[in-house]
Amino acid sequence: MKISFLLQNAYGIGGTIRSTFNVASALAARHDVEIVSILRTGKTPRLPLHPKVKLVNLIDNRPEEGADRNNPLLAQDSAYIPPKEAKGAHFSALTDQRVAEHLAQTDADVVVATRPGLVMYLAGFGQEGGYVKIGQEHRIYGTHEPGIRAAQDRAIPFLDAHTTVSEADARTHRAQFPDVKTKIVCIPNGCPPSEVEPADPATKLVVAAGRLIPVKRYDLLVAAWATVHAARPDWKLRIYGRGPELAKLRAQVDGLGLTETITLMGAHSPIETEWAKGSIAAVTSREESFGMTIVEAMNCGVPVVATDCPHGPGEIISDGKDGLLVPVGDSDGIAKGLLKLIEDDELRRTMGAAARVSAQRYAPEAIADAYEALIRDLGVDTTPKTVAAAAPAKAPASRTLRSTIGKMIRPLRAKPVAQPARKPVAEALKEIVRRPLKATASTRVDADGNIVVSVDPKGLSGDDLSLTVTRRKEGKPITVPLATPAAAGAPYTAVLDRAKLRLGEGRWDLHVVRDEDKARRRVVSHLAEGKGLLNLEPLPGSPFTWAIAYPTVDGYLALRAWHRPAHAEALTIRQTETALTVEGRLYGTEFSEDTKPFVIGTPRAETAADISAEVTVVDATTFRFTLRTSQLKAARGDEGAIWDLALRLAGDAEPVRIGRIIGDIVDRNKTDIYPVVGGVKPYLTVNSDLAVSCPAPEGS
Repeated sequence: MKISFLLQNAYGIGGTIRSTFNVASALAARHDVEIVSILRTGKTPRLPLHPKVKLVNLIDNRPEEGADRNNPLLAQDSAYIPPKEAKGAHFSALTDQRVAEHLAQTDADVVVATRPGLVMYLAGFGQEGGYVKIGQEHRIYGTHEPGIRAAQDRAIPFLDAHTTVSEADARTHRAQFPDVKTKIVCIPNGCPPSEVEPADPATKLVVAAGRLIPVKRYDLLVAAWATVHAARPDWKLRIYGRGPELAKLRAQVDGLGLTETITLMGAHSPIETEWAKGSIAAVTSREESFGMTIVEAMNCGVPVVATDCPHGPGEIISDGKDGLLVPVGDSDGIAKGLLKLIEDDELRRTMGAAARVSAQRYAPEAIADAYEALIRDLGVDTTPKTVAAAAPAKAPASRTLRSTIGKMIRPLRAKPVAQPARKPVAEALKEIVRRPLKATASTRVDADGNIVVSVDPKGLSGDDLSLTVTRRKEGKPITVPLATPAAAGAPYTAVLDRAKLRLGEGRWDLHVVRDEDKARRRVVSHLAEGKGLLNLEPLPGSPFTWAIAYPTVDGYLALRAWHRPAHAEALTIRQTETALTVEGRLYGTEFSEDTKPFVIGTPRAETAADISAEVTVVDATTFRFTLRTSQLKAARGDEGAIWDLALRLAGDAEPVRIGRIIGDIVDRNKTDIYPVVGGVKPYLTVNSDLAVSCPAPEGS
């Protein structure tokens, strides 16, 4: 059986893309499966896809190299899709043309449309009796814009089946279409079991993730966190995602004085490594058609506090067993639910364990079984074909073709060429097998703080393999032994021992190298787990070192390393209209009783003056200092200034840079963002060092 999924764009990271990839990959184990991406906007998909799933692109609209990016039909409106849907999905006259052509010639037995516009296309252009036509609803019936809702309602009766992701929404659909033959059933989204280490229930971190859009009501979560923070200031909240509500959320966080306890993390893929860093997840939506994020968090052993909104959360979470359901739109109720789990360590542990078990209901294999059952009900034989059909006999070449070939090879026969001596078959095959080299790896942080690199054996060949780490722009690789797996299919492993391998400051790329032919391949990142860094302390003594594994923007595995004689970690940064106060801890050295340390600020502009202030020593490694707003304004000059901050422990001692390095976040300049208060703004640089700016007054 061949199943074809129509997807608007397979190169994003949205929930529909993720769920389609999951079920397609599961079905590919038994059937011929393809995903037809209407638009192509990237080189490769950003989410993992089973290699047996064929990816077909109808319109190549990549910014630089897309073959269709200048097609004039892209600028013409679709004649079939309502304007609101066409604009949101980038459908045009060209998509009308390409989708119609594809649906007219596909050899699929089943075609599945995954969004309203594609449902409309399938109903309008699908071949009657040629294949089974199935539509999917990933939202809730009543939430579509009226024009989209009306057009999809006209399309559904022309399908063989239509699926929803919750049983409640299936009932709503059936009530709306009481007399149609279209089979309407609930088939939830599939979510594979997590590959990451389960969450640690002792971690004092709440995690939320999703698009930053109004329906997700992150404003309620931020308001609730003000109550949580007042009761438990030792806990922190991270919100992952991007979207149009970002600026409003940041303003709300800053306005409530929660900048130090709520971090807006931006988008992250894959998200499962981030779920596993928390011990509680929060979902505060006004509505959820399903709740993929809920299942993802539960798969990582994280109990979810979710609003009991239509329709998904109440069907996924067993309230009080594997998570908590709280009232919709009620920030006090959200705070109460979060505090219930925060205050009860044993409840978090038992709920997290139960959540992992409950999430198994949504394994892609189970969802694939549900699709097979639906397709059988629609009259298609879903029995996997275990024996490949015999290849058709080739037609004999025509006399003209035979004679042409004969003329081509006759001169070669006239002058036979001496052939080199053949190598033994085993040796020749060995060389062929060893030729490929492709490295994909995951990382974890072990109990000792070492980074363990696990390289997938698929794509590797040869006996003498090693892992190298190379600092960018330096080109001098450091070799780390790559242990051969003890069992077939197990990964190759390398341990980056932080006590022995103290990498110089900068960014390091990882490669797998084969000694016999010097083949060298950069390592692709699968999962870079940083959970073990959350509560890890640096090694004692000097130098101070720290390293974080992370995926690059182009999907490779890299390390960000810091290496300094000493380091001053900025633990908290507090702002008022009159002062900036920093509290921190010293690593790699200590304060001595006979010296008086102070903080210095070195200006980047010649027109500004140096600044300094006394440092209060709390104990041998803990400190606090305050910079007065008036002092900064007086030193900034007419053009404003930026100062890089450091501690000077004694009059002639080398400055110790102040920054925020310890933990699991690679680029603090993108996450730890502070407002301008009193004309002063602290910020973290690209190296995670602390600086402070004081712009010149307007009109100066």
